[in-house]
Amino acid sequence: MVKILVVEDDVNLLQVICNYLRGQGYEPVAAADGREALLRLADGHFEMVITDIMMPRMDGYELAKAIRAADVKMPIVFITAREDLQSKKKGYDVGIDEYLVKPFSLDELAMRIKAILRRADSAAAHLLTMGNLTLNTDEHVAYVDGVDIKLTLREFQILYKLLSFPRKPFTRAQLMEDFWGYDTSTSSRTVDVYMTKIREKTHACDGFDIVTVHGLGYKAVPR
Repeated sequence: MVKILVVEDDVNLLQVICNYLRGQGYEPVAAADGREALLRLADGHFEMVITDIMMPRMDGYELAKAIRAADVKMPIVFITAREDLQSKKKGYDVGIDEYLVKPFSLDELAMRIKAILRRADSAAAHLLTMGNLTLNTDEHVAYVDGVDIKLTLREFQILYKLLSFPRKPFTRAQLMEDFWGYDTSTSSRTVDVYMTKIREKTHACDGFDIVTVHGLGYKAVPR
């Protein structure tokens, strides 16, 4: 079930939104302001945050900044009475995904949620993340803490295969067949050379180790 954090200091509106989302099949969790929201986020995983802007202790802008500092992908929706362009611009500048002006239709909110979740699912389908490493299969690019680590296409493909099946050992023969083909003069030593290069380039990755399975081949082991 999709878990959504709803942050709103108007108790009645907070209850209405949570009840509606629950009826739509979501799992809403309520928070009265930004500080309480951060505590909720620290305690569990959420697929989305819906938040007001004007709240006591910590407003929506500061909350969005704090979320973005920790998670660049978390969808954030602002629900607010502020309809001026400057407020909207400030919201998008801090990294929100949608801006909904009060009073709004709950059905419209549901449509925005579905659209955001579809986009998030589509983006996630092209990414493989383990620790601070992200592999983008559209770009064939690997990022560590957001920085491109310059893998060759074959290095990327080998790493992607290992990480797609964590803890599964692959023989040198399997890797040669997959990435060099049958009709090749490549020796198993070539696989070892590539693994050495991949290990060097991923030394800063904190989510896995590429382990040698003696007499067999290699596997990726999550930490």
